[in-house]
Amino acid sequence: MPTICLNIVKFMKRRPRIGLTMRLEIETRRFYLGRDYCEALEAFGAIPFHICLIPDKNYIGEALQNLDGILLPGCNSDVDPLRYGEEPHPKLGGVIPEKDETDLLVLAEAERLKIPILAICFGMQILNVFRGGTLFQDIESQVPNCIKHEQGIPQGRNSHSIKIEVESFLARLITKEDGEGNVRINSSHHQAVKKVGNKLKATAWAKDGVVECIEDAREGRFNFGVQWHPELSWRTDKLSKKIFDIFIESSVKYAKGKH
Repeated sequence: MPTICLNIVKFMKRRPRIGLTMRLEIETRRFYLGRDYCEALEAFGAIPFHICLIPDKNYIGEALQNLDGILLPGCNSDVDPLRYGEEPHPKLGGVIPEKDETDLLVLAEAERLKIPILAICFGMQILNVFRGGTLFQDIESQVPNCIKHEQGIPQGRNSHSIKIEVESFLARLITKEDGEGNVRINSSHHQAVKKVGNKLKATAWAKDGVVECIEDAREGRFNFGVQWHPELSWRTDKLSKKIFDIFIESSVKYAKGKH
């Protein structure tokens, strides 16, 4: 377990509990989720709990009752554009209603309870839509002079640079030792934030202008979305490690505040 999180967690009576929404494989009717998310959470001192894609408000309310944080993971489906008032673009990928509906219910309940949220890739996009924002349905055909955002294998390789807003939460995680001004991230997505949602702010961009990070604009709220995948690179990438550090720290503080 990383030292910072170990020092934080040891003062708790129990490790922080983090809920993760799952994926749905349509052909086999199976819920599933890649192991990297849970392994990263456990390594940083948390206990991961899967949240099934059951879009029922009562189920979600019960499921989140004893959680200290929410990780909204990436997904191989796209958010239904009807949820942000657009018709489907020809390059729109597959849509899984159960995924959209469950994540939106989780976001609503987490907002009510003020639970810390780390939103990754699809998770960042659904967070933005939940807050009234919109998406580019396909970067390559909708963003002029775009760079390559679907890097392929190996997915954990840092493939392109980002520009970070100086006055941002993300900027506070970067030090000169990390290579300030030359931060690179991995990239596995074909959609992106277009209009930023309510009470959110964009704080990092690729060189083509694609939004790579969003943060809650309200003081004291941890809603943090990244378009890249820190769960794939936390073992070797300092920024990815710090993202999990601060998320677990926020979840521990939230847990302490409940008691």
